[in-house]
Amino acid sequence: MKRILVTGGAGFIGSHLCEELLNRGNEIICLDNFFTGSKENIRHLIGNSFFELVRHDITMPYYAEVDEIYNLACPASPIHYQFNPIKTIKTSVLGSINLLGLAKRTGASILQASTSEVYGDPEIHPQPESYYGNVNPLGPRSCYDEGKRCAESLFMNYHLQNRVKIKIVHPHKGVQRHDDSMARPEPAYFFSPKEEAQHNGRQKDLHAPHHLGKTDWNCLKEKI
Repeated sequence: MKRILVTGGAGFIGSHLCEELLNRGNEIICLDNFFTGSKENIRHLIGNSFFELVRHDITMPYYAEVDEIYNLACPASPIHYQFNPIKTIKTSVLGSINLLGLAKRTGASILQASTSEVYGDPEIHPQPESYYGNVNPLGPRSCYDEGKRCAESLFMNYHLQNRVKIKIVHPHKGVQRHDDSMARPEPAYFFSPKEEAQHNGRQKDLHAPHHLGKTDWNCLKEKI
């Protein structure tokens, strides 16, 4: 049994991930500040003795003994991340520093849910890993884009300097809760991998060919 920390665990993907990891016989710590996450997403898990729900903001350090960390914490819809752009940057940057420090101390492997927005307004479709993007560090979306880019740099350098075991994934479409009336009216998508990346510091791009429904989570969970 592994002890696994899932930040943003009350969000759409995070809640499904918590449930799947529980089903695989692990102990789960679910962290969320509930800015966009919802207790309704994980209410059915609260009675499980191997599930712990903690209201916490990852811009502040969190201390626990864990084997794996999945960092899904950050508002992904423009209406949410532009509400408080400074806090959005802090979530990506300070949150990554705090979680990478935890991974370094405990020896845990850590996955960063990044975004295709790190490519900015790309001129190449689809984007290969050799493409570094077409970015605007001063635009209204930069709080999200640049925060995630900085987070990726932190992850890679913690891997290179401190040998922290990392994974970075790039979802190419945002996923919101189906009942999230504040979310931008975009379809939700299922992500399939462009390239498999084990714990060696390489990135994984996740493209979006299918609409995400209840049955599609069975595919998504295998990719994560």
